Amino acid sequence: MTAIALPVPAEIRRRATTDEPAWVRRTLIGLALAFLTLFLFIPLISVFYEALKKGVDVYLAAITEPDAVAAIRLTLTAAAIAVPLNLIFGIAAAWAVAKFEFRGKNLLITLIDLPFSVSPVVSGLIYVLIFGLQGWLGPWLAENDIKIIFAVPGIVLATTFVTVPFIARELIPLMQAQGTEEEEAAVVLGASGWQTFFRVTLPNVKWGLLYGTILCNARAMGEFGAVSVVSGHIRGSTNTLPLHVEILYNEYNFAAAFAVASLLALLALVTLALKTFVESRNERHQGNVDEH
Repeated sequence: MTAIALPVPAEIRRRATTDEPAWVRRTLIGLALAFLTLFLFIPLISVFYEALKKGVDVYLAAITEPDAVAAIRLTLTAAAIAVPLNLIFGIAAAWAVAKFEFRGKNLLITLIDLPFSVSPVVSGLIYVLIFGLQGWLGPWLAENDIKIIFAVPGIVLATTFVTVPFIARELIPLMQAQGTEEEEAAVVLGASGWQTFFRVTLPNVKWGLLYGTILCNARAMGEFGAVSVVSGHIRGSTNTLPLHVEILYNEYNFAAAFAVASLLALLALVTLALKTFVESRNERHQGNVDEH
């Protein structure tokens, strides 16, 4: 009697060729956990331990003293201005790159990626060379009593520059993957450009847009290099939270430094939670779309 070889499902064949021995999986998982413990969990726990080591009263006093409150206010102000600006630019740039063909398209993509390739310190120095007292526009700004460097406008400019790519880079591949068929159908049915954008394009990228905005906001609040160059480190005036942490640490006021640093750590944890939530909702949304 001849045995008949039954075909093996592709999923089982794929699983058989990719499964590793149990000891290999355990070793890789152990190495990953050890790495995360050493470089993430222990430093994170240390920040909160050092912040609360001298008691809750010392912790609250450190984050509510006037200079710390001014740093929190400035950080929120810079993010509140930079993130909406990058939101508008990111949507416009992604829409242009993904939906249209035009001369200079590759140049626009290169400029969007520029903050990733330039050191934040260098970008801050560029603003000093342009708007500083000895810079190109410095004398004219001084004559008209306009302060950019060592003032809030300079901090906002530096923050905006370093956070430019996050929203645009999140939306461009998403819009390119979706193609232009739905927009073209809307135009054929009589929709205007703005109607097509608000009723077709924007709903399709809402989760990617939210994801990019979260990352942009986190980078804006945690930026150090570019802001350090243009701020002047004026306590209570031009110090953001990262700069305030540096000053307190250099003054050996470790409890206050770690207390303020814990606020940035909490921001990172909240950002991670929001990022995970948005990713799960986006995957669920993509699953529903694929089913239909």
